Amino acid sequence: MARIIIAFAMLLVAGIVQPAFAAAKTTGPCARPAAGSEVLPPPDLFSANGELNVSLNYYTAVGDTGITLFCFQTPDGIESPTLNVNPGDTINITLTNMVPQAPGAPAEMVSNDSNKCGAKIMTPTSTNIHFHGVNTSPRCHSDEVIHTLVNSGQTFNYKIKIPKNEPPGLYWYHPHIHGVSSVAVQGGASGAIIVQGIENIQPAVAGLPQRVLLLRDQPLPWLIVQESTAPFWDISANYVPITYSKFVPAIIKMQTGSKEFWRVANASANTIMDLQLVYDGKPQALQVVGFDGVPTGSQDGKRQGTIITEKHLLIPPAGRAEFIVQAPDAGVKQAKLVTNHVDSGPAGDNLPARTIALIQTSAKPAHLRKMPMPSAAPHRQRFEDLSDVKVTADRKLFFYEVFIESRQPPPPGKAHPIPPPDKDGQMQFFITVDGQQNKVYDPANPPAITTNKGAVEDWTIENRTTEDHEFHMHQIHFLLLAIDGNPVPKNQRQFYDTYPVHYWDGISGTYPSITVRMDFRGAVTGDFVYHCHILDHEDGGMMAIIRVNPAAKAKQGKLAQGGGSSKAIHAAK
Repeated sequence: MARIIIAFAMLLVAGIVQPAFAAAKTTGPCARPAAGSEVLPPPDLFSANGELNVSLNYYTAVGDTGITLFCFQTPDGIESPTLNVNPGDTINITLTNMVPQAPGAPAEMVSNDSNKCGAKIMTPTSTNIHFHGVNTSPRCHSDEVIHTLVNSGQTFNYKIKIPKNEPPGLYWYHPHIHGVSSVAVQGGASGAIIVQGIENIQPAVAGLPQRVLLLRDQPLPWLIVQESTAPFWDISANYVPITYSKFVPAIIKMQTGSKEFWRVANASANTIMDLQLVYDGKPQALQVVGFDGVPTGSQDGKRQGTIITEKHLLIPPAGRAEFIVQAPDAGVKQAKLVTNHVDSGPAGDNLPARTIALIQTSAKPAHLRKMPMPSAAPHRQRFEDLSDVKVTADRKLFFYEVFIESRQPPPPGKAHPIPPPDKDGQMQFFITVDGQQNKVYDPANPPAITTNKGAVEDWTIENRTTEDHEFHMHQIHFLLLAIDGNPVPKNQRQFYDTYPVHYWDGISGTYPSITVRMDFRGAVTGDFVYHCHILDHEDGGMMAIIRVNPAAKAKQGKLAQGGGSSKAIHAAK
């Protein structure tokens, strides 16, 4: 049934099955700017007295090229607001699904009386919200995505508690309904969350104009998706479209020679981006101060950030980077923000180089909100000194995919075959704990991994396919320890919630991999998920459930599906 819903949703996003509610691209819900427009900052909402209270309506509309759009919008018309909060604040959201029911659409029961959160039955118009990267509870009415369903005409209340030790930085929110998550995010239903205070950890950003950029992807109109030169997805910058085949860039206006603090989220469903700022053909230095909401270099106990200088930034779908840029001086003739061509593998998407925006300079200051000056000593962060703590378990997981016609995995110890290049075949996607059977995600599945609060685990995630995958962990960040078995020097280790695992060449005996350290010492307990954040892959089954038991209730010994408790697995090594 889930595959039927996915197929129906793909027709919906292509504009073949049009929703009952339609609007022009430039007016009404889900309004979009024209190609070649200036990139304007998203509207800001701020917490007060420890709370941010907001009502969001979930809408759909049809764009002027026939593609289906989705958005979150306040009752007074603010679309995709940036939610600005402080550590320790609470975000209260009243979410109402204004998307009309699709006549004749399939439906699927995903919950029962004991685990439902909202509705029990999923349809292609169901929605919810995932608060990506925020280290908050996976309980119902918080950041729970396994069973939370808000159907057409229904209202649901969220209460998201931002931990007091949450790292300051850029996070984001988007729908996370398995089977239609890609369609909703391609449609544009996403916005930024900023946890304030990075200037206290990295004073270099204090007082700088702040530019928030959400880079999204969107489907191409149905009639041109089969053209050989077309990318798999169009892209946009704060909703300004950069579309096939003219690829008209957006416009970014900066003050000549000034510095700005850019906070960039790759809010795409499927598109990997390799960002570069190029002046007269020369890549510019990007002074990175944060990845995935965590200030770089801030987790060694000193609570002071470190600037990392890069000439380009490979950002996976859902990844974020925060960096300082220098505007062009008066002598620069052409300045642009680009995404370079990304080789995502023989089975991967076509991701060509594109100019996202042209930089226009003038003597006038940009109309951007300025960062505050440092106001307090940096607060303690949840991940401090994770490099030095005792590890309680080691696990191996792998990404794998097969055609539906070839479901059986190869015998243990044998290389996984490369799927044949059959464009008409449908794929099944898996993220599997080594030693378990491949299993597509289902909300009724038992946890693939069971651990307990207080555990610290090292996971190695292999890619046994010929296309890139992007590992994402809900509820907690992880420390990157090694890439393809090569250790990351201790003084260069960073924290992420999403990280790429490069494709396998189909020949070598060693699979590409990352090794990461998971920290379950925080307050988070319950069931949540991990998956590939190429959302077409997640919708196709590449997701699984982890259960973190409270420490006092942790069970020892082997549990269902070979997951085991962390102590039992470690002891067996």
